[in-house]
Amino acid sequence: MADGTRGLVVGEDGRSRCWWCGDDPLYVAYHDEEWGRPLRDERALFELLCLEGFQAGLSWITILRKRVAFREAFRGFVVEEVAAMGEADVKELLTLPQIVRHRGKITATIANARAVLAMREAGTSLVEVVWSHAPAPRTAPLTSVDEIPAHTPESAALSRELRRWGMRFVGPTTAYSLMQSAGLVDDHVAGCHRAG
Repeated sequence: MADGTRGLVVGEDGRSRCWWCGDDPLYVAYHDEEWGRPLRDERALFELLCLEGFQAGLSWITILRKRVAFREAFRGFVVEEVAAMGEADVKELLTLPQIVRHRGKITATIANARAVLAMREAGTSLVEVVWSHAPAPRTAPLTSVDEIPAHTPESAALSRELRRWGMRFVGPTTAYSLMQSAGLVDDHVAGCHRAG
């Protein structure tokens, strides 16, 4: 049962959730166990950043359904291993129907890994760069889907910083999606069992 005015859906378990996960078990599990939880592990944050880039122009459920294949294709998103990938690897990845076969997004993932290595060499980390752009916590949950922004001044600043390091497919909207999924912001709508 959905409450479109507030952006909630009630699952078979009787719990209210954000509207976007619907009743797909994979989406529900992602909503309940991952989305919006603070993520400070570099490998996991790098993976999420890359998957958010692959999601551009697609639905997130498409990416979730391909996540295992992405992990296999990109060597578990181990930064050093992805950074070492070259043109032969790109050509091979472009043949894999189980991932999103987009040359620009594939080469961006490799470039983004190299940027993470550059951050380390400069004495910082992807985790520090991303979390330095976290906004102040909200004082109360959002009351409707209409209040959820597509991007914010903080996500625009994060986008600029990531690009400064040489990252690609990290525009302000993608950066905000990362902030939502990695728990820098809590965009669970009021009434969702995960809000707050």
